[in-house]
Amino acid sequence: MNLSSRVKSKFANLFAGNLPHVSYAGAAGGVARRKFASDTHPVLRESYITMRDSGARAMDIDAAHVAHASHEGMRAFQQSYEKHSDFGLRSKSTTFIFCKRAIDISFSLIGLFMLAHILLAIAIAIKVTSKGPVFFRQDRYGLDGKLFKIYKFRTMYTDLADASGVRQTTKNDCRITPIGKFLRRTSIDELPQLFNVLEGTMSLVGPRPHVPNMIAAGQRYEDFHPRYMDRHSMVPGITGLAQVKGYRGETTSPEAAMGRLYYDLEYARSASILGDIKILFMTIRTEFLSGSGF
Repeated sequence: MNLSSRVKSKFANLFAGNLPHVSYAGAAGGVARRKFASDTHPVLRESYITMRDSGARAMDIDAAHVAHASHEGMRAFQQSYEKHSDFGLRSKSTTFIFCKRAIDISFSLIGLFMLAHILLAIAIAIKVTSKGPVFFRQDRYGLDGKLFKIYKFRTMYTDLADASGVRQTTKNDCRITPIGKFLRRTSIDELPQLFNVLEGTMSLVGPRPHVPNMIAAGQRYEDFHPRYMDRHSMVPGITGLAQVKGYRGETTSPEAAMGRLYYDLEYARSASILGDIKILFMTIRTEFLSGSGF
């Protein structure tokens, strides 16, 4: 199945009906305006071709269509998941749960052992270059919405950091230390979460754990969409489907907030061991090697 077919299949049921005009901005600067009709399939195909010709990435195509879910498509988005009973960790087989946990324990132990010298060097660098603790701990939503303490390397100046986490990190954020910029760009600041994986409060793959009252498109994520808390039906992960699809970082726009939620819910519905392995490999390629964080 080619990319055009995958895009059509993914969004055909989600955005059926008449929707408002939308601008698609391609990487080459070209802009094409299209109006969605009730016959969604041809429109998705046409918009994909237009965006492809203007140099847009597949992620931009996803974002353009997911953006509509914050308007009339919001209702269709919710209904598409209400049809599924196989949702969340408790709907998965015992084999899946056992294998996923076995992989989490094995890989976290191997990772901590192999990266021990790097983790130590980073800890020393953080301690030497700025005042404050090496690790940053914060309450995050876990499985079933229960709070747990997440571990990260501290990347901000202690006196400027927001302990609540409600204020999101932005590009060129003045609160970030020089070493912190490198750690965030390479996502190395997330490595201490291997301890969370080992203790069972996190998994290698799953929806990223959010802080309570996190802001999405100018409002609390809890108020942004009625299905938001359903993303906590899975154990949170160091990486997830939303992240490898390009939805990481700020959620200041409705499309960014909706796109992340869409893929978090999609993971909760369709998670598999093979899918987890693919996400892990994609994360290594897109995050640690390309340095796309901030």
